Amino acid sequence: MNPLSRRDFLQRIAASGGFVLGASLAPGASLRAFTAEDFEDANWEAHLFLTIGADGLVTIIAHRSEMGTGIRTALPMALADELEADWAQVRIEQALGDRRYGSQNTDGSRSVRESFEKLRRVGATARHQLESAAAARWGVPRAECRGEQHFVRHAASGRSLGYGDLAADAAKLEAPAKEDVLLKTRAEWRWIGKEGTPITDLDGLLDGSAQFGADVRLEGMLTAVIARPPVLGDVVKEYDDSAARAVKGVTQVVRMPDGALPPAFRPLGGVAVVARDTWSAIQGRNQLKLEWTSGPNAGYDSDNYREALLETVRQPGDIARNRGDVDLAFSVAEGVNAPIVEAEYTLPHLAHAPMEPPCAVARIVEDGCEIWAPTQNPQAAQDEVASALGMPRDKVRVHVTLLGGGFGRKSKPDYVVEAALLARETGAPVRVQWTREDEIRHGYYHAASAMRFRAALAADGMPSAWLQRSAFPPIGSTFDPNAKLGSGGELGLGFTDVPFDLPNLRAEVGEARGHVRIGWFRSVCNVFHAFGVQSFADECAHAAGRDPLEYLSALIGAPRHWNPNTEGMRYSNYGESLETHPIDTGRLLAVLHRAAEAADWERKRKAGAGLGLAVHRSFCGYVAVVMEVQAKKGGAITIPRVDIAADVGLALHPDRVRAQMEGAVAFGISLARYGAITAKNGAIEQSNFHDYPIARFAENAREIHVHLVDSDAPSAGAGETGVPPVAPALANALFAATGERVRDLPLRR
Repeated sequence: MNPLSRRDFLQRIAASGGFVLGASLAPGASLRAFTAEDFEDANWEAHLFLTIGADGLVTIIAHRSEMGTGIRTALPMALADELEADWAQVRIEQALGDRRYGSQNTDGSRSVRESFEKLRRVGATARHQLESAAAARWGVPRAECRGEQHFVRHAASGRSLGYGDLAADAAKLEAPAKEDVLLKTRAEWRWIGKEGTPITDLDGLLDGSAQFGADVRLEGMLTAVIARPPVLGDVVKEYDDSAARAVKGVTQVVRMPDGALPPAFRPLGGVAVVARDTWSAIQGRNQLKLEWTSGPNAGYDSDNYREALLETVRQPGDIARNRGDVDLAFSVAEGVNAPIVEAEYTLPHLAHAPMEPPCAVARIVEDGCEIWAPTQNPQAAQDEVASALGMPRDKVRVHVTLLGGGFGRKSKPDYVVEAALLARETGAPVRVQWTREDEIRHGYYHAASAMRFRAALAADGMPSAWLQRSAFPPIGSTFDPNAKLGSGGELGLGFTDVPFDLPNLRAEVGEARGHVRIGWFRSVCNVFHAFGVQSFADECAHAAGRDPLEYLSALIGAPRHWNPNTEGMRYSNYGESLETHPIDTGRLLAVLHRAAEAADWERKRKAGAGLGLAVHRSFCGYVAVVMEVQAKKGGAITIPRVDIAADVGLALHPDRVRAQMEGAVAFGISLARYGAITAKNGAIEQSNFHDYPIARFAENAREIHVHLVDSDAPSAGAGETGVPPVAPALANALFAATGERVRDLPLRR
């Protein structure tokens, strides 16, 4: 993957006599760019996405980052389908960071939701103009011409012209009105929603030629590693770098600017060792003698923090959602000695631990700064580098490489800023390389959490009252030291949007102060909220003496569209309208029963085996998991099979959606079994995979069966929707197998 600059790219196309949708090629040969009114996005400029050369080569710009989801294939494929291009004549180029593309933040499972329809319209508009150019050349109505597989054909006469032959003429036409551009029907799609299209980067991934961040090499490039503060908020008191400078290959030792609180996206500070190669830089860092001045988080102890979170949820909190009269319902239930079910659940901090630790290359050039980085958000990198270097944002050019995993970590550009600062300091291109230990000890972490649930069961076993409380350090604490309550957006991730059809339900949130950098993590607060809600639902089912599948279905109730905003809150719905993406309990029930049927829920299991289930809506998609667990003597467990059913609306690239669900199962099981970041005296205790393990093959699911539900609904998120129900399904399966409840993760704890 060799990204061209936009200038070089346009020059090459212009020289070939090609067609750039919306860009001027020569006097009198231009097309109107799409406007904000077309797309209701002031930053969106459609002409940046598509070019057709005189040789027929179609170049489509991928504006989102590729980290294994296949988005560099899926979105260009949607454009190419509407264009009626021959996929064999399509080239994909990675976009630079540029606000004219609209949002490039590959986070929140939003790429398809935000861009699918827009890119379809780009392709359809270009096809319309090519058809118009052919019609003008033949002197026939445009309606008689049809773009088809890289040609415009006139059925009545049997004539056809290739897209390359028509590109120059098409470039001279005015863009059609939006209402005149007809999108293809689903029946006409060639690739959208269909199986069989390999990902664009497959060959490079297989033969090693694909370029990740650490693969970037520039002439004269140096490599730096940084000794960062052991505790968030610590600063360098003094240091001795004499031994570090004596290491062969070390060229310079640089004290970084001290980190500040709140940390936001800024670097943490510390001392950098710059060398001609990575090994020398690491050896030089090992020789540094450092003393630190302690900051306000020096006393942070995660065990004590867990107990404090539990104490918080044992007390009334701020009401985030309220239906009915929970207090009265509990009072009535207690008066008649109705069963009361109570439980508390905790999860620790989690680390992203991507297989590729963060890295970035920076070079100071005459008119600005050039960056190469595996970043999920090149525009955020532009902003932070520009701020750190004191230059305009448009002077920072960010090239996006492939990402070896991201999970939300690589949308935070602190590591990119480090490279830019060191490139300016050294006067040479610099690659900042984080090690695995750096990332686990100094990254951004998923919030630790505690939840408390209480339910009063009526005569039929269903809850007449349901109370839930949650406390966790909010992501806002990374940007605002006064942020201590989960935001409405965070609470809307599986907590305030619980879709149970109950007469009395209240959700409360308690305060929690952040002591490490809290950042978004794959599935975000859905991870712990789904664990709590779905585990407690299973506990209520067993307390009522009812089958968990039947009981959970009854909790969800009849199929309906539910609007959380009717219950005293403002629900963000992942940035989507409830009209387009309603909370549809019918779809929730459908995936639940699809997974249960596939797992043969009613079949008797052998001794020591158990099935557990969970279902969850997140990122506007619906996923259910049924997990089989086999418990062995001595406490060991195996996971023979997992069935995961998903309704993510239109699955643009079904193979990649299926892969995301498989990955979500492996990811979720690994977190549930092993994921725990702990702190003593403010410092993170874990450092690598020996003490922050990833579940190995034998410890993960032996079989994963993915069941995609055909859906006419708009595309929902797929990259994160599969994770939340995994941990509660595992915990519920363990109870079914052993009779022991798991309320504190990870299992190894």
